Amino acid sequence: MYLVLIAWIYVALMMAIAEATSPVGSLLGALFTFLLYGLLPMGVVGYIMGTPARRRAIKAKEAAEREQALAANGIQNAGGDGASVAPNTHGKASGDTIAPVRKEP
Repeated sequence: MYLVLIAWIYVALMMAIAEATSPVGSLLGALFTFLLYGLLPMGVVGYIMGTPARRRAIKAKEAAEREQALAANGIQNAGGDGASVAPNTHGKASGDTIAPVRKEP
């Protein structure tokens, strides 16, 4: 990720130097070239490309805080989801086979 960012900043810097040393160029133009072709776009790209890493860091921090809170309360989290009883997952109907009673019209 950083290799692309560094390479583009280098290209933008070379463009700015070429504009600053050009007979019709200026230092102000070179500064704007570097900012608008280099730093601004690469800042946006770096922010977007860093989103998954930030998301992973936030989830890891929340998980650590959750584990710390469970440890402080003396609860051991063996399942990982905080449930104390496993749900009915065998896929069969309940044992009650009698239909509910209703009034005749």
